[in-house]
Amino acid sequence: MSDARITVLASDHSPSPSSRLGFGIDIGGSGVKGAIVDLRTGQFVGDRHRIPTPQPATPAAVADTVVEIVEHFGWTGPVGLTVPGVVRGGIMRTAANIDDTWKGTDLNALFSDRLGGRSVTVLNDADAAGIAEHRFGGGAGNAEGTVILLTFGTGIGSALLYDGILVPNTELGHLQIDGKEAEHRASAKVREDHGWSLAKWSKKVSKVLKHYEAIFSPTLFIAGGGISRKADQWIPLLTNETPVVAAELRNTAGIVGAAIAVDDGLSF
Repeated sequence: MSDARITVLASDHSPSPSSRLGFGIDIGGSGVKGAIVDLRTGQFVGDRHRIPTPQPATPAAVADTVVEIVEHFGWTGPVGLTVPGVVRGGIMRTAANIDDTWKGTDLNALFSDRLGGRSVTVLNDADAAGIAEHRFGGGAGNAEGTVILLTFGTGIGSALLYDGILVPNTELGHLQIDGKEAEHRASAKVREDHGWSLAKWSKKVSKVLKHYEAIFSPTLFIAGGGISRKADQWIPLLTNETPVVAAELRNTAGIVGAAIAVDDGLSF
């Protein structure tokens, strides 16, 4: 990848001579965030740029915001983007925490057209986080076998990788465990709603992880979401067999994963 893809950069965005650069945008329910990424390190080159998600968050309105972010950096190369939903065949199949009009949208056509016909890769936000964490975060150095990233938030997002290769759109938070979806048992929101201590919540998480172990026999779990900041307080309390490590990239993971995905030429 050529650094010539950057046409306008302020001095605080200047890459190091050894950088190999990519660009990622993370589309969320409250904000659309983008940054230039050094693909050798997983670090941002300069600061990210965030714009509040337009309301209503229609595809056309969000596409305008994406263009604004790309133009802010003067980026002229391929762009990776995450969305909060299932992406299959380039089509948005579900729309979580965003406008329902996204369902059925041809994402590649939408963003490529608005960005002047350039190459784009659009993928699920948890999948992007999984790619980033596997390469640069909690999963770095643990590339063999089945690795599962779980993001504990409003629900439970997931990314499943085998020997570093993503199996997209797993949505493991919706698996039924004793008649109830996993994310209705052990999401961070459920903990907050019930006022559970971390010790009590960790028992719920352990039950979910043991169920995943029985199905996938993973070599590693990576625990993400805001509650990963307290990982030292609850991960040691888990009783499942597979090692669990905290996600390290946190709110940068979606952008980094999107930049990796488009640089690797992935399609979904």
